[in-house]
Amino acid sequence: MVDEKPNKYERQESLPIPTYEEALTSRPSSSQSFLGPAEVSHDAERQGLLGRRVQRSQQHGYEAPTVESARSSLDFLPSSVTTSARSSVDGLRREMQQMEVLDPGMDVGSEYRSHRGIQFSKRITSLTHSLSYINLPFRQWLPSLDYVWERIPRIPEHFKPGWIMTGRLFALFLVLFFAYALFLSDIFSLRRRSGLGQMYDPESVRIFVQEQINETYIYQNLEHLTSYDHIAGTEGNFALAAWVEGMFRAAGLENAGLERFDVYLNYPKKGGRRVAIIEPSEIAWEASLEEEIAYMSPPREQTLVFHGHSRAGNVTGPLIYANYGSREDFKILEDSGISFKGAIVLVRYYGDQGDRALKVKAAELAGAIGCIIYSDPAEDGFLKGEPYPNGRYMPSDGVQRGAVSLMSWVVGDVLTPGWPSLPGDNKRASKDNNPGLNNIPSIPLAWRDAQPLLQALKGHGKELSNDWIGGVPDIEWWSGDLDSPIVHLKNEQDEVEKQPIYNVVGKIIGIEQPDKSIVIGNHRDAWCFGAADPGSGTAVFLEVVRIFGELRKRGWRPLRTIEFASWDGEEYNLIGSTEHVEARVDELRRNGMAYLNVDVAVLGDDFSAAASPVFEKALLRVLDRVFDANANKTLRSIWDEKNKKLQGLGAGSDYVAFQDIAGTSSLDMGFQGPTYPYHSCYDNFQWMNEYGDPGFQYHKILGQVWALLILELADRPVMPFDLQAYAIAIRGYVADAEQYASSKDAEPVFDIRPLQSAADEFTAEARIFHDWDRAWEQEVFGGAYETTVMALQRMNHNERMANFETDLLDVMGGLPGREQFKHVIFAPQAWSGYDEAYFPGVRDAIDDGDWKLAQEQVEKVAGILSAASWKLNH
Repeated sequence: MVDEKPNKYERQESLPIPTYEEALTSRPSSSQSFLGPAEVSHDAERQGLLGRRVQRSQQHGYEAPTVESARSSLDFLPSSVTTSARSSVDGLRREMQQMEVLDPGMDVGSEYRSHRGIQFSKRITSLTHSLSYINLPFRQWLPSLDYVWERIPRIPEHFKPGWIMTGRLFALFLVLFFAYALFLSDIFSLRRRSGLGQMYDPESVRIFVQEQINETYIYQNLEHLTSYDHIAGTEGNFALAAWVEGMFRAAGLENAGLERFDVYLNYPKKGGRRVAIIEPSEIAWEASLEEEIAYMSPPREQTLVFHGHSRAGNVTGPLIYANYGSREDFKILEDSGISFKGAIVLVRYYGDQGDRALKVKAAELAGAIGCIIYSDPAEDGFLKGEPYPNGRYMPSDGVQRGAVSLMSWVVGDVLTPGWPSLPGDNKRASKDNNPGLNNIPSIPLAWRDAQPLLQALKGHGKELSNDWIGGVPDIEWWSGDLDSPIVHLKNEQDEVEKQPIYNVVGKIIGIEQPDKSIVIGNHRDAWCFGAADPGSGTAVFLEVVRIFGELRKRGWRPLRTIEFASWDGEEYNLIGSTEHVEARVDELRRNGMAYLNVDVAVLGDDFSAAASPVFEKALLRVLDRVFDANANKTLRSIWDEKNKKLQGLGAGSDYVAFQDIAGTSSLDMGFQGPTYPYHSCYDNFQWMNEYGDPGFQYHKILGQVWALLILELADRPVMPFDLQAYAIAIRGYVADAEQYASSKDAEPVFDIRPLQSAADEFTAEARIFHDWDRAWEQEVFGGAYETTVMALQRMNHNERMANFETDLLDVMGGLPGREQFKHVIFAPQAWSGYDEAYFPGVRDAIDDGDWKLAQEQVEKVAGILSAASWKLNH
């Protein structure tokens, strides 16, 4: 027992206060009279629990009472007695604070709450003891509750959280719960955080971009772009790259900069090219080759006449004319007994073989050793109308340059097919026997230089029918044969396997889905001055960049990231865009939502578009907003009156790698018109200002279409893709494939029905998929509010929509013989590169007469289409 000590406090008549020793050893008498029987019976137990603490007090002097003892002593303390040291509540609180029993911030209410907690604890204790007296049949085999309680591990006293800490933890829990509740509510929904309906009304943004497109700025852009020639990889095009980069930075684009690739390019040598008749000597003649100076005041340097990616060579042989240079044209002559072995072939541009590279390849396969391609006035010259400078058409000395790499077989840098040609990477294929290159030299000519060659063929070979006769005047049209006059063709050139080219890239990062991208592209390189191709597109492109820069400076951001890209090397086999795609193909397959391309923006007033069918709804919505003042109608009205449809995508421009390799839904558009001095130095600013688009009104209109379409794709909450339109289109493609196979005398092994079934599945899944679009629109635009859950569902819905195109890729395979192309629905035709092919793997096999492979492709494509359709809703 602890020795008795005088009480330091004055005792109260109504309620005696225990000493500290009494509080530490047993219940004070003042408290015992208020205890129930069960509590009184445990005084001894309490004394035992406190015994060690009391003993320590005796050894080391004074120790503050435990919280339990202090509270049990204060539970019934009256506050009305003023003569006691404890008669003041404030004084009591100060003393308790000094003894660290009461936190300085605690109030009387907290004391009361503590008392209520103790009373609750007492009731639990009483219940426990009551249960201990219940006699159960099996109780003799069970341990007592006291036995169990004593053996439960205890938390050491110094680790037990006090009431203050417990309160703080509880407050933290409340804060977290409140934050979670706010997240689930609409207050901080994704819709609000994205800025929808807050900073800018979407309609006001559309009005802004439509009204801000300025034809004067476009005019000035084009004037600068055409001030010097700028072939890919040259100093002129690098200077323009730096200028475009400056425009990007001035517009405030993020991550603006140059993107370099080292690629295979060729350039003509002065004195290294020759076309001449050398035998018989009496008709010896040599071509001028070069165009006249296009700009006279002051004269400007302009590029030499040549074919990009042509084969170097120095050959002589008899001259034979082969019409448009298609395989069918060569077969007609061969069937008439005319051989091409060792000959130099003369063919004309355009016709049923529009791809100049495939003209050269057909000549090579026929046995020719060289190929000359000329511009015939029946196709683009005086027989069409007044030639430049008095009209829009090709003059007699005008030459169509262009690449003769086989872009429908290999696209991009022909020495790095399937992987990016990064600086420092030495992995390169050989240019010899390269599937992307021809193996015989070629060169382009003006019709004034073709005239003496055609005249020299008189009396040789066979006289030609009207469908083989061109528009060159003063000609008796003969085919020629191996007895024709001998022609010398020389094509010496500089060839650089790692020539640097530079794309210019920049972006506006999206606020809701920054990883998802809408890519906007146009190529910058030209064969000479390039006013129409590609300058008209570049001039509009830069104006669109300026407009979106103005939006960005006002604080606007789209929901999804908008990427802008000025491509280099497009004219040489679509190099810049393809290398860009190959460098980030996995990322684009995950996050590329759409690609919008403009190459030649304006040649006239006829708006046309080629695209994946998913764009139909978005494009028509935009065309409905844009007005053609000259026609006094909207573009949509004109489109409908002409019964126009979206065309297919072949291999004409930079969309190829996005659509056919990355599986990013792509669109290409522009205003078409009559033929013009294509790839000639006469495609210059003066031509555009006088004949292409005087006043630049159609440049402005295209800028409006382009900017509005960007907003449709980057800033509509639900992507405006139309998979039901895609399904309708695919059903049409299947019918066309069946008809094409029948026209080729399909063998019994060929069965189109798997494709028909897959198309039916897609039609059903697309309908179900777009039911969600309609439900979302009714909910949100009907006056409700988009919750966070709905926003997450919407973003997932958008992803599935964009991924459908990617899911149509045969990633592990590709088209047989053209494995770089992965899309099973679209690709360029193997033997007509500018034209599209639907189900290209099937069509290629049919063209080759391999019906077993054609059937394998039908089944493979059907499986891929079915799998892609299933993913839409599952």
